Amino acid sequence: MPILWLKVAAGFYALGLLWSLASLSRPCSFMSRIIMPVMGVGLVFHFVSLVESVVSSPAGLTIASVVDSESLFAFLMLAAFMLAFARYRTTSPGIFLFPLVFLLTFVSTLARQPLQFDSPVVRSGWVVAHIALIFAGYAALFLSFAASLLYLVQERALKSKRQSAVTSRLPSLQTVDDISYKALLWGFPFMTLGLIAGAVVAQASFGASYFYDPKVLLSLGMWVVYVVLLYVRWNSAWRGRRAAYMASFALVAALSAWVANYFSAVHRFLAP
Repeated sequence: MPILWLKVAAGFYALGLLWSLASLSRPCSFMSRIIMPVMGVGLVFHFVSLVESVVSSPAGLTIASVVDSESLFAFLMLAAFMLAFARYRTTSPGIFLFPLVFLLTFVSTLARQPLQFDSPVVRSGWVVAHIALIFAGYAALFLSFAASLLYLVQERALKSKRQSAVTSRLPSLQTVDDISYKALLWGFPFMTLGLIAGAVVAQASFGASYFYDPKVLLSLGMWVVYVVLLYVRWNSAWRGRRAAYMASFALVAALSAWVANYFSAVHRFLAP
């Protein structure tokens, strides 16, 4: 039963992920009103899952286990957020926190009960979805980086008051900055769903050990950088040069995750 309650909690947390994505683009007043009760219900089911794990298992809750640690960490993060919300009545940190809580809980459910692919067609479908979604996320990240470079070039030309034939045809700083932000905004859901699809396939093929692979760790790090970049742009109104530098850092994180394909034990490129 603990796995059932954990899956139910992950379902509620998925709504938190959707709210986070919606808040970064066009906030929905209806979702904003119900998101805290929804996450609260998910937290209750999560608590029930943890309690049943302690009661039903002879070993109890094994904190040394990656699976139990992920589940407990997600629970404690959300519980701390709930306490902060009760004091300050702001949901802004949830834009960063809710996706992370969902991801940790989702991975924990997979590790406890791995999916079985009885059909090669189903398995290949997950692989295709993973590749297509990840590549869409990479494309958006590169577009954001390219727009950031244009911003820096245009800003330097304007400050020096020496417009060339090339810079005179560039869009305004506001337009270039908006392109960079919207590219991140639309690319993030693809990156997130692509990582989830990849986690499903990896868990079914390699078990929980895939979590320690450098490719997986760097991909999760890249995702966190992606979230932080979106969060600071949305919450702190970061624009212009600082946002351009952050986009460059996100690209470096993405390239590091890509290079890790050559060293990964579970995600290595096939030989030509």
